[in-house]
Amino acid sequence: MEKSKVCLCLDGKTIAEDLKMVNQYRNYIDLVELRADCLNDEEMQSIRRFPELVGGLPCILTIRRKSDGGQFVDGEAARTVIFASSLAYSEKNSGHPFAYIDMESDYFISTLNDAAFAFGTKIIRSYHNFSEPVTDLKALMKNLRKTGFEIPKVAFMPNSLEDVTRLYKQSNAITDFDHIVLAMGPIGQPSRILATKFNSFLTYTCSEQPGTNLSELGQIDPVTLRNLYHFDEIDGETSIYGVAGYPLKVTGSPALHNAGFKKHGINSVYVPVRSKNAAELIDFAETLNIKALSVTVPLKNEVVNHLEYKDKVVEKIRASNTIVRTGLAWTGYNTDVHGFKKSLLEFLGTKSLFGKKVSIIGAGGAAKAIAYVVKELHGKACVFNRTVEKARLLAEEFGFKYSSLGFESMKLISKYSDIIIQTTSVGLGVEENTISTEKNDPLYFYPFSGKEKVYDVIYEPVKTPILLRAEKSGCKVCNGEDMLRYQGYEQFEIYTGEKY
Repeated sequence: MEKSKVCLCLDGKTIAEDLKMVNQYRNYIDLVELRADCLNDEEMQSIRRFPELVGGLPCILTIRRKSDGGQFVDGEAARTVIFASSLAYSEKNSGHPFAYIDMESDYFISTLNDAAFAFGTKIIRSYHNFSEPVTDLKALMKNLRKTGFEIPKVAFMPNSLEDVTRLYKQSNAITDFDHIVLAMGPIGQPSRILATKFNSFLTYTCSEQPGTNLSELGQIDPVTLRNLYHFDEIDGETSIYGVAGYPLKVTGSPALHNAGFKKHGINSVYVPVRSKNAAELIDFAETLNIKALSVTVPLKNEVVNHLEYKDKVVEKIRASNTIVRTGLAWTGYNTDVHGFKKSLLEFLGTKSLFGKKVSIIGAGGAAKAIAYVVKELHGKACVFNRTVEKARLLAEEFGFKYSSLGFESMKLISKYSDIIIQTTSVGLGVEENTISTEKNDPLYFYPFSGKEKVYDVIYEPVKTPILLRAEKSGCKVCNGEDMLRYQGYEQFEIYTGEKY
């Protein structure tokens, strides 16, 4: 299995901007793609010199049409002229020609092909589909290789994780020629991080600068790819782990686990896997031979139906945040309980919740683990949720009270306000220091007295709007960062047998 190359896509408006990006990431990339369709008109005459300017890095020339996700709108005749002038050399070995030229499947100009072959420029023959997945990859690639010398590239937007699973199966079956495959968007991100496993010739990356159009397609920056996911070390023997959920906009688990693998010299990688469906997640994991998964919203409850074995906590609360493949079966654990218990007791500076009245905000998988801990520590609690029926089901399981979540519940929250524990995703990923609103603060209606101790399971931002508001009122507050670490350490030991 050959390791995939790392390609940096350059989408600057000027050659100078692109060269600045190249120099920023030079130590993290193998080649660059000049997206000439993004350049200002006056920059077009400088394209030909670009391979010389980048100082030795192989270059791909791409002039992507608007219909294929690019920005070029001047028509095929104008595009052909730019391609031709960028490839034109008087002698075969003069200058620094582009190493590759990317041309779409329906764009076949024989004179450009001849020019490319004459100067040793390889052709990437590309196909893009932003609306539906590819179902027969081998047939499509056979059609793309019109002369048998092109490197076929297929990129599509998956509708579900099932589409990414199919891509993996079909790409691995193609071994007789170099090819490039990628599933775009957040769901397709494993195909980029695990490009070597997907048998792809290269993987595309982009600048980490905010506002780049390429990041919307699921590309990540080269530093993250190599430093966080240790892309260079992924090979045929690398074991795969991951965190699964949806939308999974924020997760600190890859950083924690990949650092642990590196520290202990374990040839493994931990990646984000986005799915709303537990059945397709299990199929993806088994197809890629994933060893274990951390499970988050909204799959903690549903995934239990796919477990052959369960620890005592999962048996009790029917929610698992950790699943491990043992032979042909899956075993489920719940390390949220361990992580929350340890971090909560440290926050409170106590060993018990005896005599304490606790408000649990939310009734999902995380709330179940927290209710389990509150009961185990002898606290009394009331579960508050916008859907009262969900609150009732969780509360009755542990002998707690329950209520709706709104203005009508203020008195009851006040009664159970020794400790307020926020378990929902409301406030996740908002900007730091964001003012509290109905949309980002599940208790926006509740006036803190300053005596409450407020715990939010969210860790990014460091202080959610509810924590900022509580702290301003004089409350002692805590986020979920320690919970993440402690439950992650527990997971790591389950995965590897090693103390983190």
